[in-house]
Amino acid sequence: MPDPAATEALGAALAAGVAPGRVLHLRGDLGAGKTTLVRGLLRALGYRGRVKSPSYTLVEPYEVSSLHFYHFDFYRFKDRSEWLSSGFREYFNSHSVCVVEWPEKAGDLLALPDLEVELFFSGDHRKATLQAHSAAGEAWLSSLRLPS
Repeated sequence: MPDPAATEALGAALAAGVAPGRVLHLRGDLGAGKTTLVRGLLRALGYRGRVKSPSYTLVEPYEVSSLHFYHFDFYRFKDRSEWLSSGFREYFNSHSVCVVEWPEKAGDLLALPDLEVELFFSGDHRKATLQAHSAAGEAWLSSLRLPS
């Protein structure tokens, strides 16, 4: 993933495994491409509107192909108690797709995701590692078809 276009392409490839009830955690430093990945994912699902970083709103909801898709960003959480008081727990259910940037800010209050993507810089290039944490995550990884 040498550039933002490749990061967006990874997001698009992840769209094949999106299903209600699935949770994706995105890890990486500021500017590593987490929101860019979400943009690619949403575009591949058919969303044509603006994809914004939820840094200030904490969550951006999207209705896409009858999916309830929630994009969270917990970067501004100062401690895990903010997760408890946020009311976000109800979003994580069998009818929603939840993508979380900065999940570590909620501490151990968030369950393991189905799939976790870590984005990082290696020299001038972006790189990604993907790790499944559930059977659904394994299926998600299996659905991944990266462009050659």
